[in-house]
Formats: sequence, C-alpha cells, structure tokens
Amino acid sequence: MKKILSILFIVFISLKVSAQREIVLNYQNVDNKKLHFGFTIGVNTMDFKLTPTMNTFGADSAVLYPEINDLVPGFHVGIVSSLRLTDHLDFRFLPGISLGQRKILFYDNDQNVVSEMKIESTFIDLPLTFKYKSTRIGNTRPYVIGGINIRNDMARNKEFNEDEEIYIKLKPFDVYYELGFGLDFYLAYFKFSTEIKYSVGILNVISSDPADDFPQYANSIDKLNSRMFMISLHFE
Repeated sequence: MKKILSILFIVFISLKVSAQREIVLNYQNVDNKKLHFGFTIGVNTMDFKLTPTMNTFGADSAVLYPEINDLVPGFHVGIVSSLRLTDHLDFRFLPGISLGQRKILFYDNDQNVVSEMKIESTFIDLPLTFKYKSTRIGNTRPYVIGGINIRNDMARNKEFNEDEEIYIKLKPFDVYYELGFGLDFYLAYFKFSTEIKYSVGILNVISSDPADDFPQYANSIDKLNSRMFMISLHFE
C-alpha cells in the first residue's frame, strides 16, 4: 500500500511540475510584422444553386428538369499576403487559381436522364478578406474570416460543344461573398493554418444564348449561382 501511495505521489508531483513549466512560444515575430507573405494549397468542391424555368418546348409541350449531380473534388493554390491592422485583425489578399468541375443532369417528364453536362472551370481568384483572430493560446490561435472574392472563369465553355454534348454557356465574371473559420498553429520556423471557407456567387452566370439546335437546355435554366466549399492549408 505504501509503495502504491509513493508512486501516486511521485506522479502527482511530476504532473504539477509539468503544468507549471512555461510553454515555449514559437515564431512570435509573424504577428508583429506589418506585412507578411506565404502560400496556400487546398481542395474544393464546386456547386450551383439552380433555378429552373419549367418552360415547355416541342410539339408535345415537354419540360426539361435540370438538377445538379455529384460533387467532384477540385484543387486550388494561391499566394498569401497579410496586412496587420490591429493585434486581432488582419486584411488579407490571396490571389490564386481554383480548378474544378460541376455536373448538370437534365430529366424528361418521365424522370429519364436526357443529358449529362460536365461543366469544367478554372477560376482566377482575387479574394479580399478580413481575418479576426482570438487571443493566442500557447502555439494555437482560432480565427474567423469574411470578405469578397472576384472570380473570372478562364476555362468556361465559350462555345457549344456537340461532341461532349455541352449545350449551355456560362458567363466568365462573378463576385462571391465568403465566410469561414480556421486555426493557426505556430511552429518553430513558420505558421501553419487550417481553414474551412464557404463561397456564394452573387451573379447569375447562365448565358441566355441558346444553342441553335438544342435551345431547350439553356431555356430550361432561369438562374445559376455558383457556390464553392474550400479546405485550405496556409504556410506563412
């Protein structure tokens, strides 16, 4: 019994000493710099909020029902530039490129798939965001972000593609509002951050220009608003 009590006493003393030991704060200078840089990589899924027109076409007054299909993983990279405004607030500009794909299925009146269109996009991203940071806890620091992102789709389908059965066009320019949160980890020589962000496009990106031989596809969609879910890793 005495041996057990002695062991418990030694463990208690060791834990108390460890708890009182000062935590070594890594890489403190980064938060004091007026301006610092880095890079970011991550994965994303692109989506649409789709509003159908329910317009009829043809002699039998048929209706096409468009619907978003599977979410396909994409990829993004960018450069981090962060301007310190206060101890808890940064203004950030993270220009980069996002690649991804969206699928739209078109159903007939009998719920049969008439067409599946794969819409590929390569966005030039120009996000302007504010980053609000909590008080640093040891070598971690939670934060939230919010702002806008100006995107231009370089890989949109500029022309109809009958070989791939693409009969709709997208407008290249869009403006998104973005919200997210993350966690900074302070390592010995750099700061590593994990971040989750949700982007919602404000503009209607469906072109009203229908394909001559297949106008029913463009005419079946009233609005297309882009959405994107992003998981990013920042190195600063």
